[in-house]
Amino acid sequence: MALCVLLLSSGCASLKPDPLPSWNEGSSKQAIVGFVSKVTTPGSPDFVPVPERIATFDNDGTLWAEQPLYSQLFFVLERVKTLAPQHPEWKTKEPFASLLKGDVKGALSGGDKAVAELIGATSTGMSTAEFDALVTQWLATAKHPRFNQPYTAMVYQPMIELMAYLRANGFKTFIVSGGGMAFMRPWTERVYGVPPEQVVGSSGKTQFELRDGKPVIMRLPELGFINDGPGKPVGINEHIGRRPILAFGNSDGDLQMLQWTAAGSGARFMAFVHHTDAAREWAYDRDSSIGRLDKGLDEARAKGWTVVDMKKDWAVVFPFAAK
Repeated sequence: MALCVLLLSSGCASLKPDPLPSWNEGSSKQAIVGFVSKVTTPGSPDFVPVPERIATFDNDGTLWAEQPLYSQLFFVLERVKTLAPQHPEWKTKEPFASLLKGDVKGALSGGDKAVAELIGATSTGMSTAEFDALVTQWLATAKHPRFNQPYTAMVYQPMIELMAYLRANGFKTFIVSGGGMAFMRPWTERVYGVPPEQVVGSSGKTQFELRDGKPVIMRLPELGFINDGPGKPVGINEHIGRRPILAFGNSDGDLQMLQWTAAGSGARFMAFVHHTDAAREWAYDRDSSIGRLDKGLDEARAKGWTVVDMKKDWAVVFPFAAK
């Protein structure tokens, strides 16, 4: 009888559900599971107390698709078209003129300055509550141009599973993105399980006002903080106050976040999502104007960080593609 119970118990243990079913078996999955096991097992030399189990994730290209443009840029471009009748001067003023002619590449040729001008003209001069409502309404109707899916469906199923797996093991998961913090906060809890207070991103300046006797926070057309590249460790320090022990990115804009994570003591896990699947998503790295992974790829390979090969390591990319 005792032997039968033992055998049955062993069988049940072997049938324990896989917490990462969309990850193919291989070195990347093994590295993740091995790291989580050693930092959460009491008595392990690498054990990390729960309060210190901080995991940070980039958003664009790490948690959801960033091609052919960042999703927030699609939102901004739509806002330009909506507001154009109120701004006849945009017909001759760049970057608006090119955009209204359908020349997105020309409109964005001005780089960060052009993007900042577009965002300032379309996403400020309103309260934070009004902006939240605009983002929520846009996400409810807008569709990705290639897959004809809502942008919130363009998330990576393996990464959704990974964040849930980490939280089940005492981790607190944060989004640390170069994207707009106000653009992400209205929907990240519903889509990723990450509440707004655990979202760190780029931001514009705001101010408190009383309007019709009611307190509001107004969005000003002034740049605040750019949470990208070297700004990411700064944003982590200011908003989180603890150094991560796990960090995931996908581009050179995430390199400093991974370097900051790696510089801490004890067990550390640093990883890049490498976009290698042109059929199910896109294949790009060193020469891409969006999500370039060049220096980061070299450093990851030199230092033994995990490089997740999307084509090889992921059985499923998007939730809508799962059988």
